[in-house]
Amino acid sequence: MADRLFQGIADQIVALIDEGVFPPGTRLPGERELAERFNVSRVTIREAEIALQAVGVIKIKTGSGVYVADRNDRSDDTLPKVSALELTEARSLFESEAAALAAPVISDQTLARLDELLAEMATETDDEKSTEIDREFHMVIASASGNGAITHVIRTLWRLRTELPEVRHTHESVCHHDGMTRQDEHAAVVEALRRHDPQGARLAMRQHFQRLLGSMLDATEEHAISELRRKAQESRERFLMSAKIG
Repeated sequence: MADRLFQGIADQIVALIDEGVFPPGTRLPGERELAERFNVSRVTIREAEIALQAVGVIKIKTGSGVYVADRNDRSDDTLPKVSALELTEARSLFESEAAALAAPVISDQTLARLDELLAEMATETDDEKSTEIDREFHMVIASASGNGAITHVIRTLWRLRTELPEVRHTHESVCHHDGMTRQDEHAAVVEALRRHDPQGARLAMRQHFQRLLGSMLDATEEHAISELRRKAQESRERFLMSAKIG
């Protein structure tokens, strides 16, 4: 329920924009003011704004504020609504091939940078910073492929990973608990790249995403079971209450 709250707030903000309360080009009120207006936390407002930026309704300008986008410009920055599972399947396809392409030509300098990122991953405890390190790790490999089209696709897939709130929440629920496993998987990719082994790099990257997909499916199943139990408990409580009244 809490994870969906930001979507309702986002819908209300869109309604206000459509009604002309916040015309295109104007700056939205600050997080505090919006939080008071909708009676929610500032975190919920932030999530709603991130979701609206992902679909091109607003533009968040660091240090300046949040602005309503012109309708003619919205299509330029729109991201499709996809699930974390769909995104991970796509990343597995493109990033596995990027690793295979990078393996024969990757430079010692690039390998050294990957080693540095592995070391940073091992010591970083802040989730947001860990995500940024993870992103750079994968983008370094994508760039090393030498294929600009693949690099662009992977960069866009990472936007989906970080800018779509539901996708980000799913990743956070899984990645927060599998740091050591991910570290080993990333190290396996780097070692295959160091051997200049295309098939090994492809397989190591694919195994990384296959494990991630499995973890996401487990998390989705656990969430569904929890929801069924919650609804069953609510039904039980209503039944017991009505029985007492009767």
